[in-house]
Amino acid sequence: MPHPSEPADTAPSAAPPTAATGRIPEQPAPEEPAALPLRRSTEIQGDILAGFKKDHVHLLLLTFGDQAGARGWLERLVPRIATTREVAEFNLAFSRARQARSGLDPERHHALWRSVSLTHAGIVELIGGQPYRDVPRGTTQEAFQRGAALRGELLGDVGVNAPEHWLFGAAHHSPVHAVLTLAADGERELERALAQERAEAEEHGLAVAFEQPAGTLAGSLRGREHFGFKDGISQPGVADFDEPDPDDPDHQLGKPGTRIIPAGELVVGYPVDHRLTPELPEWMRDGSFHVVRRLAQDVPGWWGQISDQLARLKERKAVPPEATSEWLAARLMGRWRSGAPVNKHPDADPHTDPETESDNDIAYADDQHGRIVPLCAHLRKSNPRDGLLARPEDPEPVPLAGALDGRRIMRRGVPYGERFDPTGGPEHGPDAPRGLIFVSYQSDLSAQFEFVQRNWIDADAFPERPGRVGRDAVIGRDDEVSFPVHGSADDEMTTLTLRQFVRTEGAVYAFTPSRSALRRLAAGEIAPDDAPPVDREVSAPEVLRRGDVISSGKARLRYEADGDLRVRDEREEIVWAAGYTEGLSGRAEFWEDGRLVLVDAAGEALWSTPTEGASGAVLVVAADGDVLIRDADGEVLWRTDTGH
Repeated sequence: MPHPSEPADTAPSAAPPTAATGRIPEQPAPEEPAALPLRRSTEIQGDILAGFKKDHVHLLLLTFGDQAGARGWLERLVPRIATTREVAEFNLAFSRARQARSGLDPERHHALWRSVSLTHAGIVELIGGQPYRDVPRGTTQEAFQRGAALRGELLGDVGVNAPEHWLFGAAHHSPVHAVLTLAADGERELERALAQERAEAEEHGLAVAFEQPAGTLAGSLRGREHFGFKDGISQPGVADFDEPDPDDPDHQLGKPGTRIIPAGELVVGYPVDHRLTPELPEWMRDGSFHVVRRLAQDVPGWWGQISDQLARLKERKAVPPEATSEWLAARLMGRWRSGAPVNKHPDADPHTDPETESDNDIAYADDQHGRIVPLCAHLRKSNPRDGLLARPEDPEPVPLAGALDGRRIMRRGVPYGERFDPTGGPEHGPDAPRGLIFVSYQSDLSAQFEFVQRNWIDADAFPERPGRVGRDAVIGRDDEVSFPVHGSADDEMTTLTLRQFVRTEGAVYAFTPSRSALRRLAAGEIAPDDAPPVDREVSAPEVLRRGDVISSGKARLRYEADGDLRVRDEREEIVWAAGYTEGLSGRAEFWEDGRLVLVDAAGEALWSTPTEGASGAVLVVAADGDVLIRDADGEVLWRTDTGH
């Protein structure tokens, strides 16, 4: 499934003993390592880094009545919001108790969690105006302001996926101002909490725009999504939250293949890597952007298509005679049902035990043309790892070395609906609603979730190769995809015509504030952004990749898709350009020798400002619309003369 959900059978979560959580601990909460400060955060909401990981989940999508009512509701809610510290402590205690019981869930160890996020419209209602003034094109500020429905065409939400067919989040629905998530170990606990939350919302004039129940599937599908595959395996580790392996500090201890990424990729206000930090208001620190998408799954349709395509492949002698539907489905997913990666186990699923440890130590460097795992496989399209080439003709893969860290997201999805069982009654039938509530957290909507969806999953030419690749073979729209011919000596491909069996039925962009920010919003202490533009100063070294922008409001210095460097004004009109047209540059960089440079893939300068030798210089995108380089003594060495 798209960006699969965290499996609920890995370690549920909760909080310290309070009446609100209902936790009954079996042992004292273990101490967290002192070297992991984010595990003790009482500001960051608990689902972002620690993860709720509960069997029963319910989302309330709420519409505010008036500002006073909304603030009163939020003030009452804040004390019940789970923090990272609470959830992390419970998860660790639960995991240890589970190990002591030989893998059985500790029966008395339970909790109930709440988190809340606010849409752009919801924040506007709470503060009485815009949270930020500067909204450069292509940034997370723009994506959040416009919302998911207005980004539909960009993300492939067209045709049957279009907002006009959605159940929530589109213009013809009641506006969503807040997303309240409740997660619990027990159904009765969840129902009691839901009754309380519905009553408090009504008391403060809020209306329910949409409700979405969800939860872990039962029986053999526990920890899996509706197509039957183990879910939530390829999650990143997080610096200062997850313990690094002493022998390999780039990866998480005990989880081979799980890279540790900077915390700022997921939480606003912390260090990021390989991209610029979005310019957001200070009150957004310790928060994260929240994506919620309802993705319907046609289970019998998908497996029927697998059977049909297998028959066609056998007619063409493109697959081994012994190949089964499971064999083909695993290749299109990139994993077997157990979660075992196909690149390590190409012939059969090695595991039958649903409790098998997840394997995320995956590499594609030796399978660059998709002979084992097709290039269109969901696992490769959603996270290409070391399976990228700098150019289609390059013989060597691009080393990972963190280059994709800035595209990672934290997925917290969960299935909804009853499992498909044609003998189980109407609620289990082919037309019953079922699918995945895709949930992700990230610090940049545009550079992370939207980039992956637009440039990888929905792109028919990714990863770049001489021939056609096709869209994501599991969650993509109708398309033709390339599939390797088994046993051919030369990279021969055949074509599969795949129909879409995963459909978008609703989407919301929201922001998950810190607990302090929630209290300030409830108290009316956060005002609309009416501050005048200010200079943006950048010290070397700094890198701008495609679409990156440094903005003062009046001037927007952007490295653009065609490889040129341009300055645009607040209306996004070009007022200056480097004018580089001799070939596609690789990126723009501000060097420590004082130069602003366009470089090729090898880092060689293709164009630069005449400012070499100015060590300690700063690049200034000025509030008056000018862009300039100033030396350590304040003397202007170069400027675009675009100020006004």
